[in-house]
Amino acid sequence: MSVIAKGKTRDIRELKNIAGNVRINILHMLTKAGSGHTGGSLSAVDVAVAIYFSKMAFDPKNPLWEKRDRFIMSKGHAAPLIYAIMAEAGYFPKETIETLRKIESPLQGHPCCRTLPGIEVSTGSLGQGLSVANGMALGLKLDDNPARVYCIMGDGEIQEGQIWEAAMTAAHYKIDNICGVVDNNGLQIDGPVEKVMGIEPIHDKWASFGWHVIDIDGHNMEEILAALNESESVKGKPSVIIANTTKGKGVSFFENKVEYHGVAPSQEEFEKAVKEINND
Repeated sequence: MSVIAKGKTRDIRELKNIAGNVRINILHMLTKAGSGHTGGSLSAVDVAVAIYFSKMAFDPKNPLWEKRDRFIMSKGHAAPLIYAIMAEAGYFPKETIETLRKIESPLQGHPCCRTLPGIEVSTGSLGQGLSVANGMALGLKLDDNPARVYCIMGDGEIQEGQIWEAAMTAAHYKIDNICGVVDNNGLQIDGPVEKVMGIEPIHDKWASFGWHVIDIDGHNMEEILAALNESESVKGKPSVIIANTTKGKGVSFFENKVEYHGVAPSQEEFEKAVKEINND
């Protein structure tokens, strides 16, 4: 079995290199498709790479391995991110990324568990991922399965009421094998999150709902790894990491640009972006 061992130590430089590859593959597939979500896929790269390649146990050759850790991309429009990571991890040949959003491709515009083994649940209807993560985590506890569940949410997504129902549920049932992550990049499709519907104080809200809250720079790999380790050590309550990130991170001309929430790069932008990422 080609299981990637839980807690496998990876050098910070190696994780950063993987993150660079993932960013390039995200942009590659979006450019080929001519549509998709650029900004929010790039902002969550560093956290997602750290989760997959430093913490999670999984087997690309046996995606339903019962001891696997679970990963849920609740903000399903960031599908290019999870696809780029899965390609890097060996779930499917890397050339498959060129089929993003094409008819009969396993790489649909939002993650689909029916077409792509390794996707735990279909997402895209915002606000639902944390509820599903709760159910998975409770099931694992009932089975005495030591696996953990990771759930990445968007900051705009936590405007959804269902997120807070799920937050109450996780605290009430002391679901400590779940780790939520808020990709706090400050922008959503209609503009700045604070102008669309303010969500601050995020830390205090999660804490008041009974969660252990960790605030980090979501692009600092050392801080990300420390937060993931801390969340794993907390017992008796769920943990959430508030990852303060930059929309479009890694490409200067995409960063903090709300117009790139749901717009794919042009070929010229792609080539320029790859040079910038490689130089970094």
